[in-house]
Amino acid sequence: MADEDVEASGGGKSKLIIILVLALVLLLGGGGAAFLFLSGGDDSVQTEDIVLPEEEATPVSMQAIYVILAQPFVFNVTGDSEQRLVQVNVQLMVRGLENEILAKENLPLVEHRLLTTFGGATVEQLRTGQGKIEVRKQALDAVQAALEKVTGKAVVERVLFTGFVMQ
Repeated sequence: MADEDVEASGGGKSKLIIILVLALVLLLGGGGAAFLFLSGGDDSVQTEDIVLPEEEATPVSMQAIYVILAQPFVFNVTGDSEQRLVQVNVQLMVRGLENEILAKENLPLVEHRLLTTFGGATVEQLRTGQGKIEVRKQALDAVQAALEKVTGKAVVERVLFTGFVMQ
């Protein structure tokens, strides 16, 4: 009877060793796979890495400052069979304190240009990610053109959508 207890505990130890070795192999294999997956290759495309050509050429020399537009833009868009109501929260990215001051001083002009641009969008445009990027680019061009006429420089580097709802 004492021999049976010794054999049972010896079998339990060997099973424990096998389980520990398998767990270690799985852990190392998972860690290696995670490393390869996260390090990625040049042929993998991630949506966060997509950069518009105009943004690539801009050298970053000053800290980015975000100008928050207090009120969301609410507007109607036409498309499919009915009109839809859209609400967009926007922030402006500028570089340097001088550009921040210029953007804040000219907020009514900026808001007007944004609302005009958003009002020209269609439901089909705003349904897709690429369409939203186009609308955001149009808004940036409109804001930069308006501010350049008033201040002599573009001031705003990016127009960012921080909230977007379409009903």
